[in-house]
Amino acid sequence: MSALPITEQDARAIVDRLASIEPGPQWIVTCYLKLEPRDRTRGKYLIKMKNRVKELEAALAREPRTHQERESISADLHRVIEYLEEPGRLPHARGIALFSSRDLGLFEVLPLPHVHRSRLAVDHEPLVRELLALEEEFGTILAVIYDRTAARFFDVTAYDCVELTALAGIEASRASKFHGAEQRQVMARAGTPSGSAGEYNYHMRIRTEKQRLYAQIADRIFQLNRKQPLSGIVLGAVGVDAGAVIPHLHSYVHDLVLGVVKLNPKKATPAEVREATLALREERERAWERAHADAVKEGVPEGWAVNGIEPTLKALTRGQVRTLLADGRNDDARIDEAVEEGLRQRAQVDVLYDEKACRAVEGLAALLRFRTR
Repeated sequence: MSALPITEQDARAIVDRLASIEPGPQWIVTCYLKLEPRDRTRGKYLIKMKNRVKELEAALAREPRTHQERESISADLHRVIEYLEEPGRLPHARGIALFSSRDLGLFEVLPLPHVHRSRLAVDHEPLVRELLALEEEFGTILAVIYDRTAARFFDVTAYDCVELTALAGIEASRASKFHGAEQRQVMARAGTPSGSAGEYNYHMRIRTEKQRLYAQIADRIFQLNRKQPLSGIVLGAVGVDAGAVIPHLHSYVHDLVLGVVKLNPKKATPAEVREATLALREERERAWERAHADAVKEGVPEGWAVNGIEPTLKALTRGQVRTLLADGRNDDARIDEAVEEGLRQRAQVDVLYDEKACRAVEGLAALLRFRTR
């Protein structure tokens, strides 16, 4: 079984199939695993998951279960590990979700743009709330890469990157054919001295063509957003022109711009566009983490936030949590349970990896729907 790319349609079919499984006597292993560069270094992801398997098996051994149940769960846990032991099976993604049940003849693998926390669980149903929330939170990011003659558009979703119909500009003056002496010779044959109004007009025509194309790109973005509301916009080009479209954007979509990346519009592949988009989105997520951590610091004295594992768990039991903040570096098992419960309550779950944000949160914290006092 190799790590083949998965389409949006295939991913949705898998998620729907998993979500349709009703709780029953069967046991299902759910594994969410972060696969960012730091996790792949020296196989850290595999060491981490093997340790989780040992801890889980030790915990299960203390619980009253039949021999058949123990054998079934153990087989599923080791099937997950066996899959992860083959690096060639891993997707070129920042995360992966695996679901295994010998009782149901089930084994599903989904590459993910990100994972809240690496975690492992055994239950009577697959833990799919993170998958269901992922598509809604991620939405569709429109990536547009362009030069002065044309633009390419890509829909980047949680599972896929699909190229849309390109936008060709008007027939542009081929400035690339005219450099140095060659350009002066052409202009001389045309009777236009170098440095004259003719050369000025030539460059002004190029500038006008570029601005006209940028306006066309901005209009296309506006129309695409009207057809299907976007969760973000990424602009890409080579050199200083990468952000040239921004001044042309309609005010309705201007605030959706996540940032600018450097990509060659002639050579960029969908995989490269997707990777650049995910990297930019991750940078924005770190900024969101810091903002949420600051909001907790300000909200605690006023009763609009709580900080610490115990007070946050209490707020979850009361249904108070609007945004759950979890320290992604803390291994306390209660944090995994809180993340799952937060997803169940449809709270916004924000797992923190920014160092400054993590220092401000005592394992768990939350912004609240209503005050504690």
